Amino acid sequence: MELKLLSLILFLAVLTSAKPLGGCGQAPRIITQNTPTSTPLTISSGGRNREYFANIPTDYNSSVPHRLILTLHALGGNAAQVITGQGGYLPFYGLPNAIATSITYKTDIPTIYIAPNGISNGWGNTGNADVNFLRSLIETVQNDLCIDTSLVFSTGFSYGAAMSYILACNLGPQYLRGVAVLSGNPQISGSCPALNATSEGVAFYIQHGTNDQVLPVSGGRQMRDRFLKTNGCDVAGTTVAPDPAVGSGVKHTKTGYKGCLKDKPVTWVAFDGPHTPTPKDPGASETFSPKETWDFFGQFERAD
Repeated sequence: MELKLLSLILFLAVLTSAKPLGGCGQAPRIITQNTPTSTPLTISSGGRNREYFANIPTDYNSSVPHRLILTLHALGGNAAQVITGQGGYLPFYGLPNAIATSITYKTDIPTIYIAPNGISNGWGNTGNADVNFLRSLIETVQNDLCIDTSLVFSTGFSYGAAMSYILACNLGPQYLRGVAVLSGNPQISGSCPALNATSEGVAFYIQHGTNDQVLPVSGGRQMRDRFLKTNGCDVAGTTVAPDPAVGSGVKHTKTGYKGCLKDKPVTWVAFDGPHTPTPKDPGASETFSPKETWDFFGQFERAD
């Protein structure tokens, strides 16, 4: 009897070390293994029916808290392209394969991917409509599935990157652990609240091409600098890798800033290349984006 009681206590300790919400321990009501990937689900937000696709493990277990990653499409794209890997995307930005093959960060935490659709194939966020939609979407998923609320992330390319940046500013650590911003812009999806003493940051990964003719690298540097301030990083004490010059043909460079607040690192990756979600180093056959993104997200385990 004592052994059984001890086993139960240990099991509950492991389960509660995460921060699960209402979806744990119950059968999903909205998103299941049988949810078709060809037909979007919908929720009502701002008087509109907003669409999203969900991908959950085939062996989904409602007693196990899962990592949640939002994957946001670019301007002119859509969620269906993100989940199928069409239109220049890798499926879910290549993260499922990066996680499965990672040597740096192996994980036993299963992942759920959500790919939402923006309005008119973009993320203009007029009147904060997209922030409100994505906040409601996170809440909906957390209440239907077993999600570790300390492991919620967002990533996207171009417009999807800009929207992930705005989410980081507006939702903060109450909803997000971190974001990965792939060649975005700080203005096209709305604006961040002004920095003040109560501003809270999230873990922030950003990459940008120095030869980006669509959304210039200056916008990427502006977003980086915002979170260097928000996250209290020691810029002066960091040895910064120089950004590759246009046409230099060198590999991407990476700077992890020192002295950032606990669990709120900032990483800047620059590459000699154009506006693309799948940049490659010279001579490489595969893009470095999924690995770099997962190396950033993968450092985070369940919160105490």
